[in-house]
Amino acid sequence: MNLQKISLALILSFVIVVSLVAVIQLEKNNSLSCFSPNAPFNSNLAGQGAFETTFIATTNYLPSQGALEDSNSTRAAMYNFIEANPGIQFRGICAGLDIAIGTAEFHLGVLKKAGLISFFRDGKYKRFFVTKKFSLSEMKLISLLRHETLRKILERITDKTTVSHHELASQLSITSQGLTWQMNRLRAEGIVQENTDGIKVTYSLNEVYLKVLPELLCKLEK
Repeated sequence: MNLQKISLALILSFVIVVSLVAVIQLEKNNSLSCFSPNAPFNSNLAGQGAFETTFIATTNYLPSQGALEDSNSTRAAMYNFIEANPGIQFRGICAGLDIAIGTAEFHLGVLKKAGLISFFRDGKYKRFFVTKKFSLSEMKLISLLRHETLRKILERITDKTTVSHHELASQLSITSQGLTWQMNRLRAEGIVQENTDGIKVTYSLNEVYLKVLPELLCKLEK
């Protein structure tokens, strides 16, 4: 009798253990199917992890669009700045738009590759211009006008048509030797011509620049 009871107890225990194992396995399979890539969407799934995954994917996508828009905006601002300030050099662009050197280099490269801007070499500087807006001679003249002393000299000559060496040096508060150096550069570029009457030296604009120089000076003053 006791042996029968023991056998029955063992059989019941075995059945219970097998049932528990089956239930655990079934729960595990259901859990995995909820996250299977091929499983249908379960509208009753309210786990926070699912929401967080969707949110991260969305926010990772939107900044990439925003960054592209920001780049276009920066590039457009740079193009407009060069158009409004012909002959501006690189540092002037960075300072005027308050942008980093690396950012400016990248966008200038894109604009130049697209054929929207060009530059004129002025010694160690690159002077930037909107493409096809100025001739080569105008770009050269604007580049010279970006130097303060040269611009003042050309402004005086433009106002008076002819001006003496002594008068120019006095008005600009520079030495005679300093003025001679500047005038030699302008003469070498073919912008001014020198006239000598005894010991008196006067300067006047080359005829080619009589009309264009006042117009360019006006543009640079805006």
